[in-house]
Amino acid sequence: MSNELPIIEIELTPEYQNNLRYLAKKYRNIRSDTQAIIEQIKVGNFLGDRISRLGENYIVFKVRVKNSNIQKGKSAGYRIIYQVESPTNVLLLTIYSKSDQEDITPQEIKNILAESNQNE
Repeated sequence: MSNELPIIEIELTPEYQNNLRYLAKKYRNIRSDTQAIIEQIKVGNFLGDRISRLGENYIVFKVRVKNSNIQKGKSAGYRIIYQVESPTNVLLLTIYSKSDQEDITPQEIKNILAESNQNE
């Protein structure tokens, strides 16, 4: 039996893709800044804090990521919101810059999920 960790499939919502494209125009290093987090998620290391206000049916996390284009640390960096859909599948819901947007509400997260389910 192999000791290899299963690779988790990462999917992106249209919301995540649009936000990433928008932020990349402003912050050139966003893809390299977020790559380490995505690699950790791919091997099953679910980083960040679970968002419990969504209810028990949702396994959603918010992780803070340093923005190397600004010198303010993680607190002014990016936030990646993602849902663990199964042991082998994670859906990246959205990404935003903390300096551009305040916290995301549970309702906004549910709206992103509903929109994503419609696109399937």
